[in-house]
Amino acid sequence: MERGGGSSAAGPSPSPSPSPSRSPSPSEDRECCAGLWELPVERCERRPECGRCRRLPRRSCYILPREMQNCAQTHFRDKTQKVKSCSRPQKVCLCPFLPIHPLKVSTCLYIIQHPAEESRVLRTVPLLAACLPPEKCKILIGRRFSEDRYPELATVCRNPSTLILYPGAEATNLEEVTLGSSSPPIMIIIDGTWSQAKDIFYKNSLFRLPKQVQLKTNISSQYVIRTQPTNTCLSTLECAAVALTIMEKNKSIQETILRPLQALCSFQLQHGAQIHHSKEHLLKNGLYDKPMPKNKRKLRRMELLVNNVKI
Repeated sequence: MERGGGSSAAGPSPSPSPSPSRSPSPSEDRECCAGLWELPVERCERRPECGRCRRLPRRSCYILPREMQNCAQTHFRDKTQKVKSCSRPQKVCLCPFLPIHPLKVSTCLYIIQHPAEESRVLRTVPLLAACLPPEKCKILIGRRFSEDRYPELATVCRNPSTLILYPGAEATNLEEVTLGSSSPPIMIIIDGTWSQAKDIFYKNSLFRLPKQVQLKTNISSQYVIRTQPTNTCLSTLECAAVALTIMEKNKSIQETILRPLQALCSFQLQHGAQIHHSKEHLLKNGLYDKPMPKNKRKLRRMELLVNNVKI
């Protein structure tokens, strides 16, 4: 989950209204995601379905007798055994795109993951963890983090070498931060949607102890199979890749960490997934086909997106 900036606009404009939608052509999609389509992926067969109810052979099949349901469930489980390294089913394993050996970095990442992200199929944190040594990428799942329940995290937040990646008026650009040489740097990154990340950051006093930093970058997200608020919002994996590249002063880190994400998006696009443009892009080009929100606060946020105002 990450963030980008924008330039302020002169004065408010009327509420954006949906225009006749124009779907982007396949050639436009290919141009904005150049490189993703050419990545090699393994073709796989569709999971077997029940011939009568057309559902996957699980216990949710409503027609098969109980004995056949149990047999189908076993068959389904065998077909979807997950690979330990990338946490993906064998047919869509991304291990060939992971580094042969974990990256050697001095920075330790603490990923604060919202519980809702844990169940998402296309989440990026498992790929990030697979690229780094276990002791350099620690994942904590939850909404509330008190000092009593998380004494290690409290110690980390009080460490002067700890930074937390969250944009805002009080945040310093990471490129401008001078890292001390006395102890290895630590970076805390919140994994979740924007509303989830905001809730975690402001309702946990521990996360306001470290120095707050943000990324000043104009790169567009390659995580095109999930909708982002603006064109410069990045996924958790992309944020970590950019941050580690800056902190470790090693440009190859970003390329190495982004490779499995590119392969993931390539596979999804080649098997029916659609490119998700940012909400900002859809609004500006008259492609936003959902009803406009009635909530004034949400409507105001959409106006700011259209006017390139940082939110």
